[in-house]
Amino acid sequence: MFVGEKLTDIRLLHGYSRNELAKLVDVSEQSIWQYENNYNGPGLEVVNKFKDLFNVKTKYFYNEEVFKTHFDPSLLAYRSKEMTSIIKTRYEATHLEFIEGILNVLEGYIVYPENRLVTIRTYCIKYIGENAVANERAEIIRHLAEYAREKLQLKYDNQKLMFSLEKNGVFIFEKHLGTDIDAYSTWSELDKPIIILGNTKKSAVRRNLDLAHELGHLLLHYKMDLSELSKKEYKEIEKEAYDFATYFLMPEKDFIDDIKQIGRLSKPDAYIDLKEKWSVSLAAMANYTRKLGYMTYEQHRYFYATLNRQKYTQFEPLDDKIKIIRPGKVKSSLQFLFDKKIISLESLMDNTHYNEKLIAKILGLDESFLNKYMEKPAYFGVSYISERKNDDYLS
Repeated sequence: MFVGEKLTDIRLLHGYSRNELAKLVDVSEQSIWQYENNYNGPGLEVVNKFKDLFNVKTKYFYNEEVFKTHFDPSLLAYRSKEMTSIIKTRYEATHLEFIEGILNVLEGYIVYPENRLVTIRTYCIKYIGENAVANERAEIIRHLAEYAREKLQLKYDNQKLMFSLEKNGVFIFEKHLGTDIDAYSTWSELDKPIIILGNTKKSAVRRNLDLAHELGHLLLHYKMDLSELSKKEYKEIEKEAYDFATYFLMPEKDFIDDIKQIGRLSKPDAYIDLKEKWSVSLAAMANYTRKLGYMTYEQHRYFYATLNRQKYTQFEPLDDKIKIIRPGKVKSSLQFLFDKKIISLESLMDNTHYNEKLIAKILGLDESFLNKYMEKPAYFGVSYISERKNDDYLS
């Protein structure tokens, strides 16, 4: 029997409305609604169109077993120029459900290191509760950012941020998020911290800011219902996450020691050596210097005028030198399982009823990575034929 819920899931994963899907498979929107609500089942021709469009096996639509979990769309923390639409949030929540479904399969074979981010989160919640009245919010955020950095053992190397987060429990993925959304993050119901990064070409320092910003959301805004926030409140939590990222990437005491060595704080090129050290943009360092009170309003204004004149707003010095780090945790997990023959790509496909293209899409992997693990069909060739003597035929 055709399972309508599975069609709804895979449609949302691909970001199609019912009307858009109807046009793609040449049926009415009403028909799609009937299929999804189990009032009527599609014919084989339509099922085959679904199968090819979504890169799943036919069994996917007839198997009630679901390899996904539930994510509450209202808890997704977007880093965006403006609050995104409800339907876009629902699409992203569905994608997260498919991601965690595959992660749950992998965890049947792999024991990951301790999820230290849960411990850090617990400390943050307790500290905020105990100090909300006595301390200013900015001071609380600074303390928690530096606490998190210490527990993640980053020391002075922000280029290891991606690795450190993945090592300590975070699952990080890349996907196309459009032009307005840089990244978003959330906790799953199984306490997995997940960060989704936009895959548009960015510098390493901008990616570090995205990661630290989302870490701020994960630790400061746990289970906050973002759908209930006003635009003003939403901007405030975005500012908190940005402040967290600033304190996290540039620990105050060490950074102050560094800027005291700079001759002209209003000159963008004066920060280039510090950019190499901290893997943070020139603009972010100047903003922090101003925030700390070491740069006047006039100096800050001159800095940005020079930044624009030198066209550093599009491309800063060292942007082509500092390596962009990509997520590696899930890719390495699959590589280990496949290379050690603990499971095969085919068995993963059989269990989920997804084709390799869909698995790559869900996990944000290059299709070429999975293609090399596809089993090649065996052909009966001359190498399998041995010479037989005449009397063999007589026996």
